[in-house]
Amino acid sequence: MFEELYEEMENVNVQFVGMSTETARYDFGIVFTNMFFGKPLVVCMQTGRSTLLCSDEANSVEAIQRAFHIDDFGEATRVAKYFQERLPSMPLATQY
Repeated sequence: MFEELYEEMENVNVQFVGMSTETARYDFGIVFTNMFFGKPLVVCMQTGRSTLLCSDEANSVEAIQRAFHIDDFGEATRVAKYFQERLPSMPLATQY
């Protein structure tokens, strides 16, 4: 038995992005939603790994490496830079 905490339905904007570097290709889906305090949900279409991410958090290359299991720091830096430019900045807020 479980207790349902919420069930929301929402029409959202989704942006699909493909990018490549010298050594790798990345395909992401970015879901812009009002859920999760408006923070976009970023999904790697190749691995299924996902994270809630705003441009401020993309400043942490290590966070990008952890979220998407990118071993190469240079690759993660390029992906992080892309998200820094494309994702909205979010005000600091207590989430839970």
